[in-house]
Amino acid sequence: MKGILNLLKPPGMTSHDAVSEIRRLTGIRKIGHTGTLDPGAAGVLPLCIGQATRVAEYVQNMDKTYRAELKLGTATDTEDAAGNIIEEKPVPRISFADVEKLLAGFVGKRLQTPPMYSAVRIKGKRLYEIARQGRVVERRPRLVQFYKLRLLQLQENKILFDVTCSRGTYIRSLCRDIAEALGTVGHMSFLLRVSVGPFTIANSLTLEECKLLQAESKLAEALLPLDSALVLLPYINISVMEAQQLKQGRWIKRANLPPEGTLVRVYDPARQLVAIAQIKKNSVRPQKVFT
Repeated sequence: MKGILNLLKPPGMTSHDAVSEIRRLTGIRKIGHTGTLDPGAAGVLPLCIGQATRVAEYVQNMDKTYRAELKLGTATDTEDAAGNIIEEKPVPRISFADVEKLLAGFVGKRLQTPPMYSAVRIKGKRLYEIARQGRVVERRPRLVQFYKLRLLQLQENKILFDVTCSRGTYIRSLCRDIAEALGTVGHMSFLLRVSVGPFTIANSLTLEECKLLQAESKLAEALLPLDSALVLLPYINISVMEAQQLKQGRWIKRANLPPEGTLVRVYDPARQLVAIAQIKKNSVRPQKVFT
């Protein structure tokens, strides 16, 4: 069994727990997730099974879309609803137009400080381990990018919005920053990951559905192909002989190739994925070969 399982992770389960569940269900040990999703959050969590673990890094780098709710007026130590309230502050009167304008100002590249309760490592220790000791340490801001923020609803002290962003973005920290920009404090009260690149809720499977499919020996058919993780890469088609050369680690000399340094998907005449390759010196240089 190999491929990508687009799992709809339920709230209350860690990403590691989700991997463990599918390992127990399938009996396959070689399974990895493609980026953690907060335990309290639900949503899309692509799992790479078998040989598909070799393309996990490409899924991790994909943009993500979330639906989030920000509750204004109270800040928590975890920046989400699971934490303890550490600060309360009045919420100013704001209009739908005010919030829309503010969210538009967040679009683009920004420096974001990760929350203390996160998996970021500092001197070999996870931040959440340090936070559980009651300590707060200085965190280095990281560059993230917000492509789109769309306000869906403004009701009393709650803001519901959609956000599309780059890898490594903390929506909890975004909620904190939005609240501060509105002149108050706040925390993320709800989070749903709507999509990871082409992997969406619409084509995801719940754990219950996975169990039913496995009982009918149909789960393998529900897995998405390896190259669904590579849709952002351009592709080239090669001959059977060239495919054999790539599988042997040899370079293929060609004309009219993409620019130097470009990563490409390589397919044989049967439209089977042969390799991920890099264009170098007017040649196709294999980086990862698939059999």
